[in-house]
Amino acid sequence: MSLYDIPLRTLTGDATSLADYRGKAVLLVNVASKCGLTPQYAGLEKLQQQYGERGFAVIGVPCNQFAGQEPGSAEEIQTFCSATYGVTFPMLEKADVNGAGQHPLYAELTQVADEAGEAGDVQWNFEKFLISPAGEVVARIRPRTEPEAPEVVAAIEAQLPA
Repeated sequence: MSLYDIPLRTLTGDATSLADYRGKAVLLVNVASKCGLTPQYAGLEKLQQQYGERGFAVIGVPCNQFAGQEPGSAEEIQTFCSATYGVTFPMLEKADVNGAGQHPLYAELTQVADEAGEAGDVQWNFEKFLISPAGEVVARIRPRTEPEAPEVVAAIEAQLPA
């Protein structure tokens, strides 16, 4: 199944899919508002601002599976992200990234190994998946790696459309 074919919903409940981003590089990140890694929102927004006009998008996927660190409603999440970090990138509805209720998108994403060769469950909030303009997962970046780390920026720049 292509990542583009998986039905998704925006944080506001509208139907969408990754097909809307065909031809763009996408950094898909499971996010949470009450996590020690939450300040990564600032770096994600900087990437969106820096590369957005060059065919790149960050997409956030709120997830409450890790120590209940995303307990809010869709409206609370949206308000927090925009008021605290000035987030302008799109957000999807809250989803499970692991386990029995795992969203079909994450069933596909978690088959991809990180640079250490490990696939499987998302480890924590702010795990990142870089998707090429052709819809292929080209990098899996573990949660503690900052969005603006040189290796992340280099991977994004390598995927920007010509």
